[in-house]
Amino acid sequence: MPLSAPIFQLKRSAKSISRAQKIPLNQALDRIAVEEGFSQWSELVSSPQAQPSPTRLFNELQCGDLVLLGGRPRQGKTAMALKLIIEAMKQGRSGAFFTLEYNTHDVAELFSRIGQSSRKFDGLFQCDNSDDIDAHYVIQQMNTAARGTVIAIDYLQLLDQRRQSPVIAVQIEALKSFARERGLIIIITTQIDRSFALSAKRFPDVKDVRLPNPLDLSIFDKTCFMNGGMLQMQTSGI
Repeated sequence: MPLSAPIFQLKRSAKSISRAQKIPLNQALDRIAVEEGFSQWSELVSSPQAQPSPTRLFNELQCGDLVLLGGRPRQGKTAMALKLIIEAMKQGRSGAFFTLEYNTHDVAELFSRIGQSSRKFDGLFQCDNSDDIDAHYVIQQMNTAARGTVIAIDYLQLLDQRRQSPVIAVQIEALKSFARERGLIIIITTQIDRSFALSAKRFPDVKDVRLPNPLDLSIFDKTCFMNGGMLQMQTSGI
């Protein structure tokens, strides 16, 4: 049986209960889990119902969102970013993929693995693998993008490698302001530190994000972390 609401909304409800009834948040989360048919919150979040398909995940995103999508290598984060772009294009919206990691042939192959063809979305999809990619470049290229356009940037750490670019915190702040002002959805994939593989955690979290330079990750509206073919999503600040 599907959950009555997305995970991040259930967390928001638990937080409200915790504040209103002055009980610990973990107790409020367990109470929500029981209402959803589970014995405790950890059982709920590890259930298949809690793992969103690209369509369900896309439906949880809102215009203006800045989203962090993380995972260790070969966990499918780049493919998921493209799937979210595809969901937008199925609705007639535009999508853009900025990558310093893949060439256009690689991206075409990724589309094929997903079971789609980038040519199917001619006029809606653009792929950019310029060596000049940073926040300023993305904003400049997408300055005329229509509201609802989904932009994916692959990946966070590569934005921080050009000496002539602003520091990463300034870049991400600029992208957040751009997303909100223009009603865009910007998804940024990120590497996860290898130490996560040695932990007992089911999913990475913001503490596992590899950051060469300081960045307050609470700036992201939503964070999504992938592991073992599953995904966990949360809203920043919850």
